[in-house]
Amino acid sequence: MPRATWFCVDIECSGPVPHLYDMISLGAVRVVRAEGGEFTVGEPFYVEICPTGPRVDAGAMAVNGLDIDALRRDGLPMAQALERLDKWVAEQLLPGSTPVFVGHNAPFDWSFVTYAYHAAGMRNPFGYKALDTKALSMGVLGLHWLDSNKETLQDQLDLPAQEPGKVHRADYDAWYQGLILARLLERKPACADS
Repeated sequence: MPRATWFCVDIECSGPVPHLYDMISLGAVRVVRAEGGEFTVGEPFYVEICPTGPRVDAGAMAVNGLDIDALRRDGLPMAQALERLDKWVAEQLLPGSTPVFVGHNAPFDWSFVTYAYHAAGMRNPFGYKALDTKALSMGVLGLHWLDSNKETLQDQLDLPAQEPGKVHRADYDAWYQGLILARLLERKPACADS
């Protein structure tokens, strides 16, 4: 029986830290071992969220390309977005396993997600731990921390080139991070026992 179900999660935000800035979109994918032993990346989850924080960083908004006014008008309230994520995680969870939050620079994305759950008075389905693919790539591939970026991993893991028009859209980035996780787990089967 699998011990873990891997969920690659990516967020886009209106600035560098939770509370002062908002998580304004979230994408996620499930990564599981197929019968042949290889890992597969599932269909993405995506939600855009109504910002409520006191600040908006123009640089962050230029990176994510989202329209803050459109999000204020059309984005889901945070609690509804988190309820949708909870439901999706429950539907995707392998029987008897624990959901594991995975991110490429997981401390950043996880901090926004866990803050949102606590601020909404909800339980974070991923708990207080997260797996960082940047750190995992250091161990599996012997890379320096500064070389654990997606561009280097694309070459090291023989991944498709990222599509420039889709980068920094949370569902696309979660999917690409799912590819990174899958290839890393296939390289180190002992750490992939799920």
